[in-house]
Amino acid sequence: MSKALEGVRVLDMTHVQAGPICTQMLAWLGADVIKVEPPGRGDVTRQQLRDIPDVDSLYFTMLNSNKRSLTLDIKHERGREILWELLRRSDVLVENFGPGALDRQGISWELLQVEAPRLIYASIKGFGPGDYQSAKAYETIAQAMGGAMSTTGFEDGPPTSTGAQIGDSGSAVHLLAAILAALLQRQTTGRGQRVQIAMQHAVLNLCRVKIRDHQRLQRGPLKEYPNREFGAAVPRSGNASGGGQPGWALRCSPGGPDDFIYVIVQPHVWERLLRQIGREDLLGDPAWETPEARLQHLDEMFAMIEGWTSRHTKWEVFQQFNSIDIPCGPVFDTGDLVNDRSLRESGMIVEVPHPERGTYLTVGCPLRLSDSAVEIGRSPLLGEHSGEVLQEVLGLEAAEVELMREQGVV
Repeated sequence: MSKALEGVRVLDMTHVQAGPICTQMLAWLGADVIKVEPPGRGDVTRQQLRDIPDVDSLYFTMLNSNKRSLTLDIKHERGREILWELLRRSDVLVENFGPGALDRQGISWELLQVEAPRLIYASIKGFGPGDYQSAKAYETIAQAMGGAMSTTGFEDGPPTSTGAQIGDSGSAVHLLAAILAALLQRQTTGRGQRVQIAMQHAVLNLCRVKIRDHQRLQRGPLKEYPNREFGAAVPRSGNASGGGQPGWALRCSPGGPDDFIYVIVQPHVWERLLRQIGREDLLGDPAWETPEARLQHLDEMFAMIEGWTSRHTKWEVFQQFNSIDIPCGPVFDTGDLVNDRSLRESGMIVEVPHPERGTYLTVGCPLRLSDSAVEIGRSPLLGEHSGEVLQEVLGLEAAEVELMREQGVV
């Protein structure tokens, strides 16, 4: 079976998290992703957060599956020549260096348009054009400046970052979409183009509903929120859904830190819910009968439901509520995730063999194409494919590659 991006060559000059996640997805979809790394040290995440001495960290292995590694000193004259030859033979360049870093290396968009007019030059930066353009960003900085932190957490607590890496991973997914669009448009125009994603913008896009609520707030309190007071901006509202249907995380037995289940109360399941938890006495009570009435005392409603859920495990609640069509979901801790049978069978938790660290777990590909199956391979060792890439892509002789090794070019 062919791959969706078979025949597409990607020059991966990314590091750390946001860029490598994007290029990993391109590799999963069948692109030939050549990761260009500095000789001797490679991507900084090879060494960061190591759990085994002198072995690539899980930080690196889980973000760089299915790629080939080429070590190349682009400060060396011959290294720069090799890089430009690769750029001319590639379809996509992806980078996430600090602002202006590649320009200072002589790799500008203006020159690329001349030397490699079909190349798609894709970048992730912290910020877009404007006041913050030259500032550096990390995951939580993007969350802070994209609107996520101010709206995450409880009303009486500080702004809180989310465990989901929406700054890095969220930017990566946005960039993937832009690259695929540019590849499609190139079929018509024959030209490459510049593709840029700002981490702040990606987080803001994921916080779209909070901008919705900011505008609604100007016309009065948000009844769907459990907050007692409202200021000029959308508040932190704990585990409230903030949507059209109220929801909350409810404690379950035996009361561990993640023994919770998230429950959504839809109007059409209200009667079934009351019968399930043994509160038939509220049927027909005007104080509870309509969604509008229940909005007046959400805290009391969820406390009542929790009185029942707290006597059952989150799995028991999940099974019983699902059987009567009540939307709910147990809070999965990381142990639940890596051991979940359905996630393993669907290929979302994958065991990958590695020549140095043995078998490790990684998260599989969430993108599913019926005609392009994804196989999760391992990450490359540093420089593992240098000779292969230089001979296969550029047609260099083995002796020349060996000479460049001796000179420290690769």
